[in-house]
Amino acid sequence: MDANFLKALEFTLKWEGGYVNDPKDPGGETKFGISKQKYPDEDITHLTLARACELYERDYWLQWKCNERPMPLGAVAFDLYVNHKPSTATDLLRDTNEWRTVIRRRKDFYGRRVAARPDQQKFLKGWLARANDLDKFCVIWENDHGDV
Repeated sequence: MDANFLKALEFTLKWEGGYVNDPKDPGGETKFGISKQKYPDEDITHLTLARACELYERDYWLQWKCNERPMPLGAVAFDLYVNHKPSTATDLLRDTNEWRTVIRRRKDFYGRRVAARPDQQKFLKGWLARANDLDKFCVIWENDHGDV
């Protein structure tokens, strides 16, 4: 596993905690952010962190070519694909290589989502906190590694 994947994974796992099965959460049953919807053959209740890491690297980091994006945009893309439908993540990433633009689009998406589905309001504070934390992650990355 490459260092950029591990750094992106570290960020995402901070927000994709243990076992969750909230009927109002569109993600459904998840553990470490791995959903039963996407992985119907996985035993989500007993999913190990090591197995989650394998799935994340193969099915998100490599599949969506996050490894081919410059950091910190690779981490932003990875977190988007983990947290959203592929079509939503792809749309938010479209026509830009600027992580700030992608995070702004993500926040705007959350606002539109809640406007369209008021029952999702209870998740908005957490979604925005994650986006703001990702912004901080990217600023720290650039400070540590230079603006790449």
